[in-house]
Amino acid sequence: MKTTMDKPTDKLTFAEQMNFLVTNRLPRRWLTLFIGRFSKIENPIITKLSLTIWQWFAEDLRLNEAKKDKFTSLHDCFTRELKDGARSIDHTADVVTSPCDAIVGEFGEIKDGQLFQAKGFPYQLNELIPNTNISNKYKNGKFITLRLKSSMYHRFHSPINCDVNKVTYISGDTWNVNPIALKKVERLFCKNERAVIDLHTGSDQHHITLVPVAAILVASMKFNFIKPTLDLLYQGPNEIDCQQSFTKGDEMGYFQHGSTIILFASSNYKFCNEVKQGARVNVGNALLEGHLV
Repeated sequence: MKTTMDKPTDKLTFAEQMNFLVTNRLPRRWLTLFIGRFSKIENPIITKLSLTIWQWFAEDLRLNEAKKDKFTSLHDCFTRELKDGARSIDHTADVVTSPCDAIVGEFGEIKDGQLFQAKGFPYQLNELIPNTNISNKYKNGKFITLRLKSSMYHRFHSPINCDVNKVTYISGDTWNVNPIALKKVERLFCKNERAVIDLHTGSDQHHITLVPVAAILVASMKFNFIKPTLDLLYQGPNEIDCQQSFTKGDEMGYFQHGSTIILFASSNYKFCNEVKQGARVNVGNALLEGHLV
């Protein structure tokens, strides 16, 4: 089975540690709203200065895969598209692929509805996904936490062929989601702004659900198949109906800053051998096998 996963890269950098100290000791909502507006300023000088500062904090920011080499704003760079062919999708029929570029965090078995955001920091699945019709499908299933660093490609894609008929938006806080925060803030994912996307596979036994979790600085999620942008200013309904079909690898939407996607799978799936905590994965890499054929 093909894979392009890199070696583990979970060592905390000085910039990441400073990031937690700065972003979580300031008013998170105020800072997030400010950066959200600031990032959309289209001024060449501000954009160049912002990108320079960003590259100082994000030492691994690489823009050579971006479809364009000049950006009109910081937001334009955050949400950049990649060149055609920059990501290879594993189209093996029984494989579930990564929906995003990410660092693999905690993953494993869900035990009677309990899972972990970090070692020693458990949380209950029904706190993260209040809809019991969805959460009960994974009470003893599997999960994998995928952390998007701010420097990474921010768009996310469908991990399987599926249909989506609803997005559930859950308003919340904007805690940083880096490894230090996960070891300091209990039930962090259950506190932050997030969305629940149940992927309909056409099977009563095979279940996959994505939970994108927003974070500080630009807590905003944009889905290609619904009109509203889900952010701190959103005042619409929590349940947003839609009707969209996806082929594995199709783009679903994007974060407007680094964040996290938690992928849930029913118990009949098996993790691929290459999935390791701290490993880098890209969109289209194999995560699970055992999908319906």
